[in-house]
Amino acid sequence: MTQIDYPFHFGSGGRTSQAEKEKHIRDLIEQVLFTTPGERVNRPTFGSGLMALVFEPNSDELVTTTQFLVQGALQQWLGHLIQVEEVKVESKEATLLVDVKYVIKRDQQQHEAHFTSGGM
Repeated sequence: MTQIDYPFHFGSGGRTSQAEKEKHIRDLIEQVLFTTPGERVNRPTFGSGLMALVFEPNSDELVTTTQFLVQGALQQWLGHLIQVEEVKVESKEATLLVDVKYVIKRDQQQHEAHFTSGGM
């Protein structure tokens, strides 16, 4: 089954672009990570607050805080679709590197996704 691709765009045939289930779930993770709470009108708590942490001073505390925020947000918003296995965060200058290992509950396949936030 295919889902609407994120970000929304049109495919080569002029129709709404679609994504397979695995890509769609990765897109959902990206939406949770990069949406700031309060940004969505009908879901004011949706998101992780990750983008606000980019401007915090680099420290071990920042890495730990980011890991907890990401894991909690993913469990809250996507817990019915995935099981988060591990979240790794690395801070380099003004950039946060986030790696998420997860299992899609439907088929028990393990996946890993890499995200970058901040000034590159």
